[in-house]
Amino acid sequence: MFRKLVTFDEAKQLIWQTLKPKPLGTEEIPLLEAYNRVLAQDVTSLLDIPPFNRSTVDGYAVKAKDTFGADESQPVKLKVCGLVSIGEPPKVAVADGEAAEIVTGAPIPQGADSVVMVENTQRDGDDLSVYGSVTQNENVLKKGADIKQGETVLKAGAVLGSREVGVLAALGNAKAHVYVVPTVAVLSTGGEVTEPGKPLPEGKIYDINAYSLCTAVRESGGNPVYSGVVADEKEPLRRALEQAVASADMVFTSGGVSVGPKDLIPATVDSLGEPGVFLSGVAVKPGKPTTVALIGDKPVFSFPGHPTSALLNFNLLARPVIQVMAGKSPSDMSSVKAFASRRMFSAKGRRTFVMVAVVPDAEKRVTATPVESNASGAITTLAKADGFVEIPENQQFIDADEEVRVWLFKEKT
Repeated sequence: MFRKLVTFDEAKQLIWQTLKPKPLGTEEIPLLEAYNRVLAQDVTSLLDIPPFNRSTVDGYAVKAKDTFGADESQPVKLKVCGLVSIGEPPKVAVADGEAAEIVTGAPIPQGADSVVMVENTQRDGDDLSVYGSVTQNENVLKKGADIKQGETVLKAGAVLGSREVGVLAALGNAKAHVYVVPTVAVLSTGGEVTEPGKPLPEGKIYDINAYSLCTAVRESGGNPVYSGVVADEKEPLRRALEQAVASADMVFTSGGVSVGPKDLIPATVDSLGEPGVFLSGVAVKPGKPTTVALIGDKPVFSFPGHPTSALLNFNLLARPVIQVMAGKSPSDMSSVKAFASRRMFSAKGRRTFVMVAVVPDAEKRVTATPVESNASGAITTLAKADGFVEIPENQQFIDADEEVRVWLFKEKT
């Protein structure tokens, strides 16, 4: 079902124009379930943080003026008027010439404006000797010093990690208003494919693509649903695809997109509903047979069966769509500059993506070294490649020692 091949840039434009991806909606979830979710609205503080003036040290709450001139040779004498504990309102007030014992985090009692560290004092009963002066507000964290009431603390679109969840908890939020996570059905096709964990019959291989694609979906902000392996037979394939489209917000398949007699995916997907397949074949290497459809409002991406081709074209074409559907801003993959370790050739007339490992050379420069592979399906490429180098259609090769940009599958550690 190949149509005229479109360029890589045309393919990206066609995908965005046809799919018009947007967030699926919002929901409120418990804060403890909010990790890695995307905030759907700005968060404004309804209170000051801290909500009261508090001590930052263990010591004595005092009036700063009462400690003026205190030093090791001439301590100031004060009377201890009581104790301020953490987690409760002060039960004492500090008058002139008085001090209240206080612990870190406890509220500053009325009348006091600073705290003397316990190391700078000596106590005998209720008599306190102060051996160092303090200034007003010294060792005091003022009300609202961290967050002020009415301040916008987190912006919509923020991905909630441990720090952001901590901020929401500090504001008293037990729930978070987040974007709905898109559900993505992922299935593999082919009579030669067997699910991992089962015995491997002669002539078959284990399913790589569904597992790598499921993980890539999760990394992009989606919720993958593994839909198993389907044989290259028209009716079982159609039933599996119908179920996937009905049960998920998006569908990924791998295999069955070329031009062989068992490559049934493009025609079968196209038969599921309007508008159907709108992209079938991209002028790229690897991944030329990549096919994209829209069934109702459900995007369907069909990748080649070769593992490297499938994962590469996921990152190039599908990853940004998932990000937008999950409420994220579409973001480029991370990249590093490197020097080509040797000449890399392009495929004539096609945008070429060369899988490379990022390694230091003898001069400690960062180099991009092509990962040896006789075919785009070589399994070792997945493990050895850190990312890829892009060669435009009109460029014949990248020369050795030429500076290149390597787009990374994940951050280098």
